[in-house]
Amino acid sequence: MTLIRALSAAAAIVTPLLAPPVASESHGTQIRDIPHFGLGTWLSDRDKVAHAVQYALDSGYNHIDAALVYHNEDQVGKGIAAAGVAREDIWVTSKLWNDQHRPDEATKAIKKSISDLGVEYLDLYLIHWPVAFVPGEDPKLDEGTSIFDTWRALENLVRANLTRHIGISNFAKKDVEAILDMCTICPYAHEFETHPYLQQQDFVDFHKEAGLKVIGYSPLANTNPIYHRDIGPLLEDPFWKELASKKNATVAQAVLAWGLQRGITVIPKSVHEKYIDENLGASKISFTGDEMKAISAQDKKVRMNNPSKSWGVKLFADLDDPTGLDDEKIDEL
Repeated sequence: MTLIRALSAAAAIVTPLLAPPVASESHGTQIRDIPHFGLGTWLSDRDKVAHAVQYALDSGYNHIDAALVYHNEDQVGKGIAAAGVAREDIWVTSKLWNDQHRPDEATKAIKKSISDLGVEYLDLYLIHWPVAFVPGEDPKLDEGTSIFDTWRALENLVRANLTRHIGISNFAKKDVEAILDMCTICPYAHEFETHPYLQQQDFVDFHKEAGLKVIGYSPLANTNPIYHRDIGPLLEDPFWKELASKKNATVAQAVLAWGLQRGITVIPKSVHEKYIDENLGASKISFTGDEMKAISAQDKKVRMNNPSKSWGVKLFADLDDPTGLDDEKIDEL
């Protein structure tokens, strides 16, 4: 068993709210938790992502995070096929984009993802953002479709055996609570931005108490080339360079190890064999209680990914670094 598979098998912290067992039984697989280390594919070059996925799976990864809106799921699928792994031995996540929130659109969207990825079903399907666009009119808001309508549609995708689990992404706390209050099949996981510069520890703890897994995207903060906040690169942060040196590790390995020690799933993106290999070294690193406290003190509460203004909505209203919009009539999401 590889280190990453051993880590994911041993790292379960809470018992999640699960979908009905018929979904997993129909695929002949045993229900298991999401691996705590995965390969992200957001912004991965279409010409490189197939090899990256194949290489990662051949190197011991067993978790791929994808989305229809990344426009590379067909190439991700080629990488999965080239690796030749058994379907039940990997975890595949995809996401529902904003203009597909209506029930009939959601069904078409997941079937396209499944087809492009070359898998028979998904392990996890997420509402990518709690924002509905009118189909074909992105980013015109669809006022007639609520997150509750969309959640009911996702529950039906589980019943149709198209996905084993369903979840959410980029939700504010009040919207997580609203879904938990009405769900029949409840969220398995919530994927959101969290890293040393946006730790959101209270929000992470809230999910653990509620029985939801946390998937942290952009775990290396502003190494993402599209993030343009007035803050220095995390990988050049003197605090992290010194801490990584103490651990005989790269800064990226140390940061990812911190995420793992928090009990969350991390999904660093890379298309380079060197970094795909190096990132796995995070599983060998641990921090003392004093070191974890020192890391906590480095929280800058800076959010890197926030499309609120371009969409005309208030995302993250009750979380760190919410968007301030002048028009108070705009709905908070």
